[in-house]
Amino acid sequence: YSERDHGNRVGHWRMMEVMDKYNVRGSISLSVALLDHHPEIIEVCKERGWEFFSHGIYNTRYSYTMTAEQELNIIEDSISNVKKHTGQMIAGYLAPALTHTERTMDLLASKGILYTCDLFIDDQPFPVKVNQGKFISIPYSLEMNDIIVYNSYMLPPRHYAKMLKENFDRLRMDGARSGTVMCIPLHAYAVAQGHRIAAFDDALKYITSHDDVWVTTGREIAEYFYENYYDEYIYEIEKFNKQYPPYGASDG
Repeated sequence: YSERDHGNRVGHWRMMEVMDKYNVRGSISLSVALLDHHPEIIEVCKERGWEFFSHGIYNTRYSYTMTAEQELNIIEDSISNVKKHTGQMIAGYLAPALTHTERTMDLLASKGILYTCDLFIDDQPFPVKVNQGKFISIPYSLEMNDIIVYNSYMLPPRHYAKMLKENFDRLRMDGARSGTVMCIPLHAYAVAQGHRIAAFDDALKYITSHDDVWVTTGREIAEYFYENYYDEYIYEIEKFNKQYPPYGASDG
């Protein structure tokens, strides 16, 4: 608990200073209980125009242990509490500890959520088939996740900065042909430790030095995709499925 709380007491403020320095807004994958536990953090994020979306109530309450009713209650609780404390309607969702179920996407779409971060299979947004409404995936990267880099791969901060810059360079190169999205998942108790924060600063300095890059939030990416590309994607998917029918879709 005390290691995590370092992020609330110290790390978040260091991380925010660096992001302010380069005019980078956060998209907060929020454990919604923090709205009550740490309102002082919520307030400074609101002041900066950061996006709030949901990571469940607590990251230790896994979706795959829940009934459909319980999972829906978590989503509804997230929507109402974020609206109450920030005035924002949640646009995105990252299941607690990445534990989405076979029904999560349908539940989210039924409540007007725009996107999920639980699919790591592409560098571009794409439509997700749901029972009703529209829904998309926004890229999320475990490879660029500070916890994975530091706690799983056991890499030093200088290598973390190198990874971020090289990943950015590759996605920027690919993005010249068709737009790509780079997500940098952060945890204040990890990325903002005293011996690590300079690496994060170095990476943001490099990324924001390029004037052909849109530094934005998950919500704004999702809204742009819906407005400009969603219908085109659906058309191409339907055309592809006619040419190459899915298994079981024909009598052949």
